[in-house]
Amino acid sequence: MASPVRIAPSILSADFSRLGAEIEAVEAAGADLIHVDVMDGHFVPNITIGPAVVKALRPHAKKPFDVHLMISPVDPYLEAFAEAGADGLTVHPESGPHVHRTLGQIRKLGKKAGVVLNPGTPIEAIDNLMELVDLILIMTVNPGFGGQSFIENQLEKIAAAKKRIVASGRSIALEVDGGITPETAKRAIAAGADTLVAGTAVFQGGASRYAANIAALRG
Repeated sequence: MASPVRIAPSILSADFSRLGAEIEAVEAAGADLIHVDVMDGHFVPNITIGPAVVKALRPHAKKPFDVHLMISPVDPYLEAFAEAGADGLTVHPESGPHVHRTLGQIRKLGKKAGVVLNPGTPIEAIDNLMELVDLILIMTVNPGFGGQSFIENQLEKIAAAKKRIVASGRSIALEVDGGITPETAKRAIAAGADTLVAGTAVFQGGASRYAANIAALRG
């Protein structure tokens, strides 16, 4: 029997005035990871949080922090986010000149290394990185904002990533982020995803709905 899909609520959709309490609430509701979207207003058209906020939130969470770095250049900030409490750091091939070196540096810091592919980034971008990654993240929206619609043609990329993971023989998580609802979750899981990032779909309706929202995404 397949393992149940992991749900990683994106705190981008949480109430920013009470982030610590929101993290505690989604963990109590069944979250497997806490997804932290870091945006710099340069690599993506939005600004969110930095290492100081990650450090402040860390005591509120028992689950791993899945930190998605949408910043460029990314290399100068790896150590700061690692020290702040990230368990995994996920980077874009476009966010620095040498993604292979970047992934190696994340591993040297003792963190799980992830690579993320935007909708316009070809699947072949991961072909020479498989031995360095613990997670592959397929974006099913263009990064920068929550609440966008799922881009259907990325399902082929999810399936292609799954084939590469199986061929590698390594234990690599396959995560999908963007426009995840109970309906699109089913399609992403069918294509091979084992981890789903969801913001709006988890946090809508307030804390009393979080458990039902998370359960609906697992299918």
